[in-house]
Amino acid sequence: MTRLRQLRNQVAYVLVGLPLAVVGLAYAGLTVVVGGMLSLTLLGLPLLSSGVLGARGWGRLHRALAGATLGLRVANPRPVRRRPGPVGYVRTGLGDATGWRAMAYLVVKLPVALLAAAVVAVFLCYPVFLLSHPLWWRFVRPVNTDSLGRPHRAALQLGDFFFDTWPRSFLLAGIGAGLLLAGPWLLRAVLFLDALLIRGLLGPTSLDDRVDNLERTRALAVDDAAALLRRIERDLHDGTQAQLVALAMKLGMAKEKLADGAGPEARALVETAHRDAKTAITDLRDLARGIHPPMLDNGLEAALATLVARGAVPVGLRVALTERPSPAVETIVYYCVAELLTNVVKHSTARRASVEVHHDGGLLRVRVSDDGGGGARIRSAAHALPGGGLVGLRDRARTVDGTMRIDSPPGGPTVVTVELPVRP
Repeated sequence: MTRLRQLRNQVAYVLVGLPLAVVGLAYAGLTVVVGGMLSLTLLGLPLLSSGVLGARGWGRLHRALAGATLGLRVANPRPVRRRPGPVGYVRTGLGDATGWRAMAYLVVKLPVALLAAAVVAVFLCYPVFLLSHPLWWRFVRPVNTDSLGRPHRAALQLGDFFFDTWPRSFLLAGIGAGLLLAGPWLLRAVLFLDALLIRGLLGPTSLDDRVDNLERTRALAVDDAAALLRRIERDLHDGTQAQLVALAMKLGMAKEKLADGAGPEARALVETAHRDAKTAITDLRDLARGIHPPMLDNGLEAALATLVARGAVPVGLRVALTERPSPAVETIVYYCVAELLTNVVKHSTARRASVEVHHDGGLLRVRVSDDGGGGARIRSAAHALPGGGLVGLRDRARTVDGTMRIDSPPGGPTVVTVELPVRP
């Protein structure tokens, strides 16, 4: 039943697509011919520009038709960025590569649609007549004449060869059955060609995907920087700033006590102020370390060695670098390893973990694994804390066109692989 429904949808696509192909070719031809002929006037280029931009609508229509009947899902290309003013409008249309690719699809669509319609007619419709030929021959009793004028009771003939006997009639029905069996495969092949054209001419290009990815990573970088600034401001305002204010107040009180000659009370205030000063210094040091770990000044291998040495579970470290990555990549690697090892301690029952860092061509591959219970996964961004957890690590890696993969089946082990360009 599913195959019959699929065949029905394919035939519907062909029947609807053929008149659309005819009208679409007329649209493309008129746009190019009329726009080209009038290009020396003030109307030609605006008309051609409007036609190219309008071809986007035709592409949207064909994508919707293919999705509704064939189940073909093709992402929308990048929206057009219109330039201001009349001249900008003309330049927008004439320079719209997506619109020109849609125009090309309208040109090549008609031959493909005609081929698909021919397959439907010859291999799906006509075989029904051939299969029913025994019934026609038995009950309708059609009569045709040969070249000598002699009558023959047959519905079909090949020259003077008539299908006018039972064996010949069933032979014709067998030919019809063979054509009917081959029809769906041939139709699928033609529609596969059409699907390739839709993906190649009406979908986004690799450049579109690249630009979209760059825009997403830029947005992630901006959001990450904003989140970092908010965290620094909050830590300074709620922590270190409050401690320094309290320190100033206590030193002022100590000054007044010293002026009044209250030695023991003044010493106690000075001691408290001293402790608060050391606490504020420690907080400032931790805050600075959160912005850029000073251990990275000695290289990534030394920083990771210091990091794993502080781990709550034994961690094996293996680093093989042929060149030093960029500072941004080193920072991302450090924080990824630190966060993943923290997750090992918090969320797994692992007894051991390992960290491997090595070059793979122009990539820096980081693999953190543990023998815990598994089940780790990246939650959707809607349920994750901004910049936190595995989502935050993935987004941080994407800011330099990196990737992160997680293999954590129930029962373990968990392996997280982060790949970053050495020089983004």
